Amino acid sequence: MSETRDNQGSATYDVIVLGAGPVGQNVAERARAAGLAVAVVERELVGGECSYWACVPSKALLRPVIALADVRRVDGARQAVTGRLDTDRVFARRDHYVTEWDDSGQAEWVKSIGADLFRGHGRLDGPRRVSVTREDGARQTLIARHAVAIATGSRPALPDIPGIEEARPWTNRHGTDATTVPARLAIVGGGGVGVEMATLWQGLGSRVTLIARRRLVPRMEPFAGELIERGLTEAGADVRTGVQVTAVRRPDPSGPVTLTLDDGSELETDEVMFATGRTPSTDDIGLDTVGLTPGSWLDVDTTCLVRGIDGSWLYALGDVNHRALLTHQGKYQGRTAGDAIAARAAGRRLDDADWGDHATTADQHAVPQVFFTDPEAAAVGLSAEEAAAAGHRVKTIDLDFNAAQGANLYADGYQGHARMVVDLDREVLLGVTFVGSAVSELLHSATVAVAGEVPLKRLRHAVSCFPTVSEIWLFLLAAYQREKETSQTP
Repeated sequence: MSETRDNQGSATYDVIVLGAGPVGQNVAERARAAGLAVAVVERELVGGECSYWACVPSKALLRPVIALADVRRVDGARQAVTGRLDTDRVFARRDHYVTEWDDSGQAEWVKSIGADLFRGHGRLDGPRRVSVTREDGARQTLIARHAVAIATGSRPALPDIPGIEEARPWTNRHGTDATTVPARLAIVGGGGVGVEMATLWQGLGSRVTLIARRRLVPRMEPFAGELIERGLTEAGADVRTGVQVTAVRRPDPSGPVTLTLDDGSELETDEVMFATGRTPSTDDIGLDTVGLTPGSWLDVDTTCLVRGIDGSWLYALGDVNHRALLTHQGKYQGRTAGDAIAARAAGRRLDDADWGDHATTADQHAVPQVFFTDPEAAAVGLSAEEAAAAGHRVKTIDLDFNAAQGANLYADGYQGHARMVVDLDREVLLGVTFVGSAVSELLHSATVAVAGEVPLKRLRHAVSCFPTVSEIWLFLLAAYQREKETSQTP
């Protein structure tokens, strides 16, 4: 099928994608692979938040900080460290990986797969219709034969507290595109963005105060937040948990910011960053024209089809559906939904049962996530608390990483902890959490075990190389076997 145009200047495609970030790119690519005509609409940079203000720049900035910390944990190498990080070179490294915020390469990629790129603000204009407004005010109408896929992402949610507008706070975008290091930086929020930004800016030389109303990284096992807090504190950061900001003031736009905390204290800082959650970028995309509420998260089924809409034509992918606000999960949804769109367009039966080709089952059971802190924290699946709340009969196995010689060789006095959550009835893993240096590279093995529901009896035959950090698997599985045998002994 191909794009067609009518005498009124409208163009018809099989699929229209709102948002050209990684999620939109994935659904577009899958639809094009099935031979469907695709239009992609983007109002900012092709590549989206992840490429220019989130995943890519943050990891480009964090890598020198973590690499230096790792070197200092190896005797013989730490003696070679004679100075501080070169912040100009760190920022230059970031600029390289975000291609100086030039999206021409990614725009060419969209064209290379055979999709048409429309630059402008896309809004729904009734069922299967999208109006695109360009910067010069000109409008173009696009019509979808089969599907419109919303992949417009999310933006920072700032708390409604006195003085916040005048304080001109940083968000994640300021945290990743800044080119100078503030002497003092307060970061509000103990989730993934907060702890990563605290790690980054403390490493670059700021005196960081991290403020969180709960424990750090609350969606992970409690020990993950405890070890991250210890790492930040040892690096020199001031971590305050169980505290909230009630007001901010910055009377002089070029002067310091004062935070008022609910414990009655005040904190003066040069800049303040809020990492207190996200809100969907759906407030100005025409949801009201199809009976949905502007600014809302979009409820979807397992194929990412929006519920409450007549006809199987509107999809919501990535952050906007609030299933898992992670780039890799959004890309997974994009691939799955793209295949579902193609199947529906061809009149084929959907394979949307759990773990089917057209089902995003992993969003519920096997979501991997990594926080690139020092130490790193990586987890997949359910925590012990979540598994028990879901009604599973579980056993948790906990070990420190120093049980594995490979970890001790990786870093002198390696500090880290691992937990696996076992479903006792089926003897498969429901969740795994690692905290320690370089544990992000262990996570995919855990994800395969959880998503594949690999029986522990078989998993024992997946031999870990000696001496590697991954030897922790051997010790975790052996510990489970020992406890099982002990519980069966009369």
